Amino acid sequence: MVIGKGLIENRVLAIIPARSGSKGIIGKNMINIMGKPLIQYSIESILDSKLISKSIVSTDSKEIGEFCTSKGIDFPFLRPKKFSNDKAKSIDVVLHALNELEKHNEQFDYVLLVQPTTPFRSDGIIDKAINQI
Repeated sequence: MVIGKGLIENRVLAIIPARSGSKGIIGKNMINIMGKPLIQYSIESILDSKLISKSIVSTDSKEIGEFCTSKGIDFPFLRPKKFSNDKAKSIDVVLHALNELEKHNEQFDYVLLVQPTTPFRSDGIIDKAINQI
């Protein structure tokens, strides 16, 4: 990634937060929207990026994790229940993921939270956002 006049190699982590316990729409992350599970739109946006170093799903569901893995997104851990209820904060999900990855000597300069509930992103929007940073 080029920033200013120098070449800087940044590590960018994309996290899809996808808990299974939605109360409003049961199973919403896997619900079919225009022929695809809702979460697949986020997966495709991430895979479209040329600047993301690693992409993971943070979930308490093996089904969601395995689906993401089949599409090219890492599922390195099951998210604990204390970060998977309707009162859990996104920052806690991010910090948990960073702590888990750090246990394996993985560190990142930037973190993107790619919400499955915002499925329709314009092409290249993730890389445009990263370049803005």
